[in-house]
Amino acid sequence: MKQQQSGTTAPIGAPDYSIDGRIAIVTGASRGIGRGLAEALAAAGAVVVATARRLDDLRPLLDDIEAAGGRAAGYELDVRDVGAIGRTFGRIAEEHGAIDILVNNAGVGDGMAAEDITEAYWDEMMDVNLKGLFFCSQAAGRIMLKQGRGRIVNVSSQVSIVGIPDGAAYCASKGGVNQLTKVLALEWGARGIGVNAVGPTFIYTPGTADRLDEPEFRRSVLERIPAGRIGTIQDVAGAVIYLASPASDLVNGTLLLVDGGWTAR
Repeated sequence: MKQQQSGTTAPIGAPDYSIDGRIAIVTGASRGIGRGLAEALAAAGAVVVATARRLDDLRPLLDDIEAAGGRAAGYELDVRDVGAIGRTFGRIAEEHGAIDILVNNAGVGDGMAAEDITEAYWDEMMDVNLKGLFFCSQAAGRIMLKQGRGRIVNVSSQVSIVGIPDGAAYCASKGGVNQLTKVLALEWGARGIGVNAVGPTFIYTPGTADRLDEPEFRRSVLERIPAGRIGTIQDVAGAVIYLASPASDLVNGTLLLVDGGWTAR
């Protein structure tokens, strides 16, 4: 019998993308990318815990997931309210037994010229996109540290590493998301928690359809994407599920760009 060479391992099997039965929180899940990510996670077998500012806004999502045979629950949460974050995440952990995955999707992103930005506009952008994301991560992280396991996936953006006109506040907030992702990965990675981010390009959703259906704007976007098409929620979902699954065990503190090559130029 041929002896196995020193240092070799067993045959390599297929990567494990399974998240079946995992408790997965998705913030800002009532519409757009957040809703799509919640649906995709449920289709992949996760128990989806969807949050939004108004619980009633989540009802169509929860009904659709349950009609498709998935499992989901909804919780009212405004990520600008730090106290509410702690209470809500504690309740989720108590009622569902764990928090395995957090997808920090809640965000705002209207553009405004730098010279027109007000303090209120700046604060809203940072409170939702950066402050809220951090304190959701902290609340989930505290629970995950006790469990000794967990995955946090932050929804960043391609403009976290490249600029766009009228994006001063938005680009700054998403750049902050990238840095938070790195630091949390450094602090928590050795304790069983993976923290990563996804950076989508322009994604076609009901909320972006008006702009992306405008021929001149759509053309200007496609000129920057070597892949030659606008992104879909499914594109983002594939990256999120990968980062939430055991297949990405050695991936930590990174930004996975889903941009069709936009930022490669």
